[in-house]
Amino acid sequence: MYRITLAVFILELLLTRIGAVDPATWVMEVFPVFIAIPFVWHFGRKNQISTLLQILIMVHALILSVGGHYTYALTPVGDWIKNLGIGERNNYDKLGHFMQGFVPAFATREILMRIGFWKDRKVFMSMVVVLVCGGISALYEIIEMLAAVAMGQGADAFLGTQGYVWDTQTDMATAIIGAIVAVLMFVKLQEKQVLSSRVKTFS
Repeated sequence: MYRITLAVFILELLLTRIGAVDPATWVMEVFPVFIAIPFVWHFGRKNQISTLLQILIMVHALILSVGGHYTYALTPVGDWIKNLGIGERNNYDKLGHFMQGFVPAFATREILMRIGFWKDRKVFMSMVVVLVCGGISALYEIIEMLAAVAMGQGADAFLGTQGYVWDTQTDMATAIIGAIVAVLMFVKLQEKQVLSSRVKTFS
């Protein structure tokens, strides 16, 4: 499965890089995908990552890649939703931030499960997962700030705030909501996936 996942990553990157509105913004937006590639390769070849998590990472990578291709503020899907009267701005970035909490929640929880932390500690583990994802989101916002300072005026497309003063705070809140949804609604599905794997511990 991991070979398919890696192939999809490469395809997504190639297709969205062609004709990207702002190549520099594309690089910044898809950077997490480049981090995911060695992660999936390392754990996938050892059968230490579930099919469910790989599919979610692929979907997240697609969302990031599309956002990088158009820039978040110009993504057609976001404009379509705005034209339906839902929101006053292109909110495609909020989908990305929801996934920024949703997918890492699965990854964090899967790591904890495979090291044996999850047994009899499910509530506490869920709290840890949400806090970890909140920390990841906060760190990402700090990285965005540093990148914006370095890029100067060229950072507008990367930040995608569209003049919204609470963009940073709502980005983090959306990521935390994504993490909460993951630990509340998909626990049984993930446990079934992980427990059915041939390899259940890290080596």
